[in-house]
Amino acid sequence: MDRFEGMAILLAVVEEGSLSGASRRLRTPLPTVSRKVAELEKHLRTQLLVRTSRRIQLTDAGSVYVEAARRILEQVERAERDAADECSTPRGELDVTASYVFGRTHLLPIAIDFLKEQRDIDLRLHLNDRQVNMVEEQVDVAVRIGHLVDSDLRATKVGEVRRVACASPAYLSERGTPMTPDELSEHDGITFRGFKNAPEWRYRGDNPFWTADPRQRLAVNSTESAITAAVAGLGVVRLLSYQIEQELRSGTLVSILENFEPEPLPVSLVCPPASLRLRKVRAFLDWSAPRLRARLGCRAAGSRSAT
Repeated sequence: MDRFEGMAILLAVVEEGSLSGASRRLRTPLPTVSRKVAELEKHLRTQLLVRTSRRIQLTDAGSVYVEAARRILEQVERAERDAADECSTPRGELDVTASYVFGRTHLLPIAIDFLKEQRDIDLRLHLNDRQVNMVEEQVDVAVRIGHLVDSDLRATKVGEVRRVACASPAYLSERGTPMTPDELSEHDGITFRGFKNAPEWRYRGDNPFWTADPRQRLAVNSTESAITAAVAGLGVVRLLSYQIEQELRSGTLVSILENFEPEPLPVSLVCPPASLRLRKVRAFLDWSAPRLRARLGCRAAGSRSAT
């Protein structure tokens, strides 16, 4: 039997709520729909549907199988789209992810201009402060900030960001400006606990012996909340430079301990090797890499393994 056909018919039955509904949707004779479902059950040696005079109900085995079938058919459809993509101009759906603030301030403007040029590509931009599993979640390109762990991903460096300790002018006027990391123990701090590469209270040399913490007055899990609290004068915060560009430029936050900053963190575009073979992915990388380098002030660099 054709298992893909059987899966598709079973999904139609479930989604339409009846064999007759699936027959109408698929424009397939009702006896054929019924026979295909029966053949699938025979092949699996289990009952998938409970048929009553009023409705169709999935068995426990049927529920498990339907969810798996839906994922499989989606992957097949995606593979077919990608294969067709390789035989023509760049087209199809492109999944890209980045941390929220970086994506909003740097990647989104570049992505908008890219879509204006590439009319046959539909972009799904996932902005969040969680590091996704690119293979499992079927993401084509990701912006990664920080030193990359060993993996099969291919990476292209597009810049660097600093880890900046800062506070509002009002706070520093009242409490004084710390001149060395050791003086932070006399200050109030705002801790941002977001994604894996969140800034640490660590200083030049990236040596554990150089860690120095202020007294934690507030812990938050969003960049915006940490910035708001710092601007309001609650204490010292440590964030990545791109997250507070506007505040540093306007003077609502002032950087401190610049002479003790650790080495900057690399910013990279990464993608799985399978995605790198797709025209739509190569088109996006060719478009976004030089524009991100221009924004971040980085010289061109080649692709490498994500190590």
